[in-house]
Amino acid sequence: AGKRRHLPWSLLTALLLANHGYKVLMHGVNGGSAGRLYFPDALDRMGIVIAASPKDAAANILRNNFSFIPLETLSPDFDALLKLKAVLGLRSPMHTVARMLNPARASASLIGIFHPGYDDTHQHAAMLLNDPNTATFKGEGGEAERNPDTPCSVKLWLDGSMLQETWPACFADRHLKDAQMDTARLIQLWRGEIDDEYAQASVTGTAAIALRVLGRADTIAAAQQQAEDLWHNRNRDVLIPD
Repeated sequence: AGKRRHLPWSLLTALLLANHGYKVLMHGVNGGSAGRLYFPDALDRMGIVIAASPKDAAANILRNNFSFIPLETLSPDFDALLKLKAVLGLRSPMHTVARMLNPARASASLIGIFHPGYDDTHQHAAMLLNDPNTATFKGEGGEAERNPDTPCSVKLWLDGSMLQETWPACFADRHLKDAQMDTARLIQLWRGEIDDEYAQASVTGTAAIALRVLGRADTIAAAQQQAEDLWHNRNRDVLIPD
């Protein structure tokens, strides 16, 4: 969807999981709406090369546990359907389908939504498709990214069961949106050069949901504690393992 209020902190979540041995594949569009920061641009500014082909993505994952592949590279035909928005003047159902794509048949998926009600749609679709485990929630800017300022309803399709959990807000008051979308802050936070309570809570909160759907924790509290332990024990000198 692209970010316009906060930096894409979920990129650090993906890299945090990769840093600790989890294999992570992300996909998304290269752009679309003015005034938004898209993940490929942020990765480029962080010095992380995006995959040029599906084989390239697989090689990246084998080498360093992480890869981002643009939708236009993953499926040019699918990407062309999304770009019909410029012709139709509004999004089509394909935008909803795109969020569920799991080209690597990963054992767990995080799906971010923006509009209420789509979490039920994704949860039931995962059941009908016999998809592996999924966690769907309203993320910041519509991305699969925890907003720690608000309670978060997470719809899980986990081990063949439908579950709903309410994850509490991390703060009593909301934080202001970023004054500047300075991607340098992503690296600075990773290295421990800056303190940003919202950003760190977003990174670990998203990681906690990932750990929950991966089956690494049975409770919200346990998942959050594990995520904070991963953050505390990250290799601050390396964004992606090699």
